[in-house]
Amino acid sequence: MRFKIALDIAMTFGLLFLMGYQLWGEAAHEWVGAGLFILFILHNILNRNWYKNLFRGRYTALRVMQAAVNMLLLISMMCMMYSGIVLSRYAFAFLSIRGGMSLARILHMAGAYWGFVLMAVHLGLHWKMFLGMASRGFNSKTFPWSLCILLPLAGTAIAVYGLSVFIRRDLLTYMLVRTEFVFLDYNEPPLMFYLDYMAMMGLFIYLAHYGAKLPALLGKKKMGTEINKEQEQHTEP
Repeated sequence: MRFKIALDIAMTFGLLFLMGYQLWGEAAHEWVGAGLFILFILHNILNRNWYKNLFRGRYTALRVMQAAVNMLLLISMMCMMYSGIVLSRYAFAFLSIRGGMSLARILHMAGAYWGFVLMAVHLGLHWKMFLGMASRGFNSKTFPWSLCILLPLAGTAIAVYGLSVFIRRDLLTYMLVRTEFVFLDYNEPPLMFYLDYMAMMGLFIYLAHYGAKLPALLGKKKMGTEINKEQEQHTEP
């Protein structure tokens, strides 16, 4: 489990690095992308039981959400990797691929931005597990309860800022392929770029984490309503 988490963290930072294409140059972008390709294959091998159990058991609303996100993330990563190989001038130059450049550019842009968003959603759907692991070093007596208030507030602030960045950087245009070209600011400080992208990642982690709680909350509300109705029926004269 620790190795899987370390692998997920490495993939997350790898994808964050790749989003800053203009900061590091084409060669570094391709070699880190090739490394991410290997990590992605390893990730799927380690989680092969998920595929085996895909058609087993009962599907709750949360499980449907997780399965949909996982499959969409798989598609976006495959689009990224295929297009990256076609466009490659360094890591996969030995393949001497000719043609299909125009389609590959579109797939690479859409796959990259959808992959970024979906990976953040994927992390958010498992955020409860990460929080549980982080809190193991505390117990009910030593846990600073002020953090129970401060952490959600900090998460909300990051999500709000992330939303403003998402709008300002116009990611929806790239995700919906309304243009074939991405605006790249080669003079932007790397620190500001990655703070913005981490805030956007925080936005989708936040939405997924709290969105995953909705089915359970709605189920409890429905159960409570049914119990109240039964009680009213029993108390009628």
